[in-house]
Amino acid sequence: QVQLVESGGGLVQAGGSLRLSCAASGSIFYSNAMGWYRQAPGKQRELVAVMTTGGRTNYADSVKGRFTISRDNAKKTVSLEMSSLKPEDTAVYYCNWKRLIPPTYEYWGQGTQVTVSS
Repeated sequence: QVQLVESGGGLVQAGGSLRLSCAASGSIFYSNAMGWYRQAPGKQRELVAVMTTGGRTNYADSVKGRFTISRDNAKKTVSLEMSSLKPEDTAVYYCNWKRLIPPTYEYWGQGTQVTVSS
């Protein structure tokens, strides 16, 4: 059982920065991926950025060069540094944990709102 607790959301002007953090607790297996997804009103949930325990990353094209994901495996945390924010980044951001070796399953955080004003 894994629990994810997110923090760092808020309201920011376009061009500004925010840092999101997610702390995991419970039985954390070595081989996993942690990261962030987001969902805007009326849109499908989409991947923002993920990182595996071994350091492999995957970013959405829309955030490359602006967002940076990082992990601290000892502390079981993942963070997302967001800069040059745009109004289209406005969404609820969800932390995700996924086991990468069988049996595969995943957990989600409660979500944190990010609003970027123009």
